Amino acid sequence: MAEVRKRIHFQGLVQGVGFRYKAKYLAKSMGLTGWVRNEMDGTVTLEIQGRPQLVDKLLYGLSHDSFIRIDWMDTKDLPLEEDEKSFRVRM
Repeated sequence: MAEVRKRIHFQGLVQGVGFRYKAKYLAKSMGLTGWVRNEMDGTVTLEIQGRPQLVDKLLYGLSHDSFIRIDWMDTKDLPLEEDEKSFRVRM
């Protein structure tokens, strides 16, 4: 199955609750690549690349965490980054 790349902007209780590190753990455990970072306005941006069902599984894991509350997500499809090999937390 073809891979996808998405940029997802999250709003809600997404900073100070381990969101970025949960995203990193889930992405690495599923072999997904990309990055996540906190934004100055209290939101979080995630770029994720991999098989669509694994991206959905990561989003499910984030939205069903007992500390994270996602009120809103804005998703944009992006071109694949062929040379990307890992997932990282950006500061």
